[in-house]
Amino acid sequence: MPVTVRSFAKINICLRIGPRREDGYHELRTLYQTIGLYDLIRIDACRGSGIEIECNDARVPTEESNTCWRVADRVLRALKIRSKVRIAIQKRLPMQGGLGAASSNAIAVMLGLERALKRKLAPQDRLRIAAEVGSDLPLFLIGGTVLGVGRGEQVYAMEDLPGLHCVVATPSVGVSTPTAFAEWDKKLEQPFKLTGPAPSDRMSTFSQSLYGWLSGSRFSPTGVPSRRWDRAEALLLDLVRTGIENDFESVVFPMYPAVRQVKSMLEREGAKCASLSGSGSSVYGLFGTRQQAANAARRLTENGIAAQATMTLPRTQYWKRLFPGKL
Repeated sequence: MPVTVRSFAKINICLRIGPRREDGYHELRTLYQTIGLYDLIRIDACRGSGIEIECNDARVPTEESNTCWRVADRVLRALKIRSKVRIAIQKRLPMQGGLGAASSNAIAVMLGLERALKRKLAPQDRLRIAAEVGSDLPLFLIGGTVLGVGRGEQVYAMEDLPGLHCVVATPSVGVSTPTAFAEWDKKLEQPFKLTGPAPSDRMSTFSQSLYGWLSGSRFSPTGVPSRRWDRAEALLLDLVRTGIENDFESVVFPMYPAVRQVKSMLEREGAKCASLSGSGSSVYGLFGTRQQAANAARRLTENGIAAQATMTLPRTQYWKRLFPGKL
């Protein structure tokens, strides 16, 4: 029987970029957060061989360059199984939106194929395959609030942030991640164009904030320790206070003014904070109430910007909702 999997999106709550490493990648620090928006992936495994992909969006590749194809091929080889695999992708998430859609699709294929074949990969094999295919894939093997380091593929489960009302808005432009990194490298080559602390200093500040949170050294807003004070909320307030920033904004906004405008619109609608996700083009805003988020999404849509209200998705809910069941 075919297996259907929800392929959830992510946002980046803060993203710091370091210089290019010797291996060609950039050192990153970020907090990934899964959210309730998703694509639907259907996987069928039967006798035969080969991998076939179909999608309701003609822009999605259906051959070996597709991350779903590459993951399915590696899963079959790791399990030493010969099978015909059919993958159907129902796109709901934007392409080149910075929401990790292609990476999430691939992990959905991995998990769905395990279920279809009635065989499971060892956890280390799951992570190895995910990291081989792309930097964003491993986070979707954890879900919830996830620390990403290295090139983003080294992931650590964090204490989940509290459920937050979120609006994701995507202007009608696509942002190429390689192009955004290239622009970042050009910016680093011209130090006089940089404002504020150097990239390494910003990464250090972000790391210190996380360390304080993990070690329990953060206190309540009043400065008085409280057992009822949620350390996840403390981290969020720390990041809001210092500015939830994505280094990609400094290069993406000049290239695509429409993306900058979306962030400004979310802020005018009352978002506690708004930020680019990944390299964009999607921008998210975090709101205090469901009604505020719904009103903001409606007003952006009325202004011709594709926008949806949703919630952040904690780890337990992420895993409960992956397979068919209660929405």
